Amino acid sequence: MPWWHGAAIYQIYPRSFADSNGDGIGDLAGITARLDHVARLGADAIWISPFFTSPMRDFGYDVADYCDVDPVFGTLADFDALVARAHDLGLKVTIDQVYAHTSDQHPWFVASRQSRDNPYADWYVWEDPKPDGSPPSNWQSVFGGPAWRWDARRCQYYLHNFLAEQPQVNAHNPAVQQAILDVMRFWLDRGVDGFRIDALNFLMHEPSLRDNPPAPDDGRRRTRPFDYQLKLYNQSHADIVPFVERLRALCDSYGAIFTVAEVGGDQAELEMKAYTAGSTRLNSAYGFDFLYADRITPAMVRDVLARWPDEPGMGWPSWAFENHDAPRAISRWTRPDTHPDMRDAHGRMKAVLFAALRGNIIVYQGEELGLTQVEIPFELLQDPEAIANWPLTLSRDGARTPLPWQAEGAMGGFTEGETPWLPLGEENLARAVDRQEADPASILSLTTRLLHLRRTCPPLRHGSFDVLHADETVLAVRRMHAGKAVLAVLNMSDQTCPWPEGLPPHAAVPHTAVLVAENGAAPGAPLPAYAALIVEEPA
Repeated sequence: MPWWHGAAIYQIYPRSFADSNGDGIGDLAGITARLDHVARLGADAIWISPFFTSPMRDFGYDVADYCDVDPVFGTLADFDALVARAHDLGLKVTIDQVYAHTSDQHPWFVASRQSRDNPYADWYVWEDPKPDGSPPSNWQSVFGGPAWRWDARRCQYYLHNFLAEQPQVNAHNPAVQQAILDVMRFWLDRGVDGFRIDALNFLMHEPSLRDNPPAPDDGRRRTRPFDYQLKLYNQSHADIVPFVERLRALCDSYGAIFTVAEVGGDQAELEMKAYTAGSTRLNSAYGFDFLYADRITPAMVRDVLARWPDEPGMGWPSWAFENHDAPRAISRWTRPDTHPDMRDAHGRMKAVLFAALRGNIIVYQGEELGLTQVEIPFELLQDPEAIANWPLTLSRDGARTPLPWQAEGAMGGFTEGETPWLPLGEENLARAVDRQEADPASILSLTTRLLHLRRTCPPLRHGSFDVLHADETVLAVRRMHAGKAVLAVLNMSDQTCPWPEGLPPHAAVPHTAVLVAENGAAPGAPLPAYAALIVEEPA
């Protein structure tokens, strides 16, 4: 099996991981200094969110130079040192790539907007206005408002699916495709082991610029114009797939490189499968099944995993419960008035469930500590989405707060200098790394045991995923590989539930090896609130 198959990948949001120079913002040298934490945790790889040159209108997802490091994060030499240290620790290094759009300060766009006949004129999506001067189509941007911005230099509109400062590249253009491949080669030559490709389904649009149809009324509250449309023509063009194959071919020429696509939206499931089908496309994809869910249930887990059956030609999934764009899972999946002990029990069950899933699992920094969502007052918000849509916001800042390394001190060991760019949150300071490392019963200790178990247990890492039981409260699954099997049983409710009738182990209970038992779980016994169990089934 390739190294990435079933891997646990630790996502690092560089602004918030560790600050080495006292400016209140995390950086590459800070990551390097703290990589031993990730290695001890049992992760196979790290994924680093954007650290490239950027005006930071969208905190690095607006790239002004794909092949350099923004000074706030350090230098290329700092990145090379990070890669070397990670490899010394046995960690693979994957990095974000943002190909669908650039910053409006990228030299490609600076040149493109100068005229209609320069070498970069067709590197972005430009279009004349309608006869009445209005935008070429009704397409809306993710962050609110029309997806077209007028530019007086060319007397044309340009497309931006996100911020106006993030113009959409014209990836139908062969020259743009070659430039993207050259960027990927630059980082492969520096020793990276994989790529997460951001917003891949936004890479190409329908050139006819047809209007998107209205979305049917599904009863959900809509807070953005973007939500009122079916996104059929501004994204998800069929020509993305052949280009994906070119990306994969380049990565394959460098060996066991890991490629994972971020895919969201109305057609996410179809696109995830299309971008990963067979052996010539990306290795994996992950969507938003768990990231934006307000609650998690046995039926939900059953249904989501069922979409990725273990069949020839089917892609390999990656899962995330948390990331830099979604509120912390423990805050989404428990009520605000939940007792702290019960919330911690839920977090332990969540950790066991995560380890039991078939596919890669992506652990977001702080998830191993059980961090909760921090409420950021309006005057301290940094995220443009949160500011634009206040108070109906995705609350991305609340999940991007600095990682607490030390329980004592206002800065939490994140920085020794200026005030951090976002507050840490008092509740999360009590969950600091140093406090949890000293506690064998902590969520950090549990996560470490689970990741090491997953690494050494072939059924958990590579095996099939068969749901044996899923009702309103209890989930039971069997993972099997090469004749060995483990059983995971989880009570996903806050009430005691009976052990499901007929579910193994039954007569074989005394001969069953218990690998994990949390919140009072025992084979064959009633399951207390949020009990979670993984057992090795007898041969």
